[in-house]
Amino acid sequence: MSTKPTHEQAQLQLQLFEERREARLREAREWFWKNYIVETFDDSMRIAAPGTEGGQFAMMVMTYWDQACAMLNYGLLHEDLFFETTGEFFGVWEAVKPAIPQGRERFHNPHFLEHLEKAANRFEAWTEKRSPGQIAAMRQMMKQMRAPQKKAA
Repeated sequence: MSTKPTHEQAQLQLQLFEERREARLREAREWFWKNYIVETFDDSMRIAAPGTEGGQFAMMVMTYWDQACAMLNYGLLHEDLFFETTGEFFGVWEAVKPAIPQGRERFHNPHFLEHLEKAANRFEAWTEKRSPGQIAAMRQMMKQMRAPQKKAA
């Protein structure tokens, strides 16, 4: 984007940041990063089955970021500002991505987390254009950070 963010866009982004500080969402985000390590849809169902606390936490994190990305995709947020200051959504997408195709199929919802996916794809292209190799480095770091937990599970 070549335009500056509007005051309204900046306010909305600050509101999204403030929501991330809500106690239950913070708890869910902490749980997500420690526990949601999946390679398949079956892993996801084992770790975060519907009706369990893990399932509630996972959905809280996923749908929070999907909603934030919907606002971005509809132009309510300034893309450069969002991408420059918000990277957690990309990490969430990377964490859930292995289970999404089968989950979409199993629940007959081809649009599940579609806003998150679209924003993550744009973020990847945006980042690679600005800083080639950064995404690969991020993926490697995430893999290393989550590997010890995966072995212990």
